[in-house]
Amino acid sequence: MKLLLDTHVLLWWLEDQQRISQEALSAIRDQENPVFVSAATVWEIKIKKSIGKLTAPDDLEEVINDCRFSQLGISIRHATALRALPFHHRDPFDRMLIAQANMENMTIVTRDSDIIQYGVSHLLA
Repeated sequence: MKLLLDTHVLLWWLEDQQRISQEALSAIRDQENPVFVSAATVWEIKIKKSIGKLTAPDDLEEVINDCRFSQLGISIRHATALRALPFHHRDPFDRMLIAQANMENMTIVTRDSDIIQYGVSHLLA
């Protein structure tokens, strides 16, 4: 199962893994499951960090690589897929993760009910 970490799950992984469900922790730790972090997630973290809304490592790319997580870039194909999504909510970062998960046959690891309502494959964090 290819996993795509939602922003809060990545932050919990780095700072407080006890906040993540046992099922999600097991899936992330399972070497058989490739784990991805979207460029949209890093973008969101960097924006929120720059305005003081959260803390995160300065060397986020290195930290992600050290965790054995793969990077998922944003492609034109991903951006085009956004048009097919209903507007359950307007968070552009969440919507990009949903589009990417759908296009790449990934399961989003999240606890965000706004993402879950899109019917995307998910694993409850």
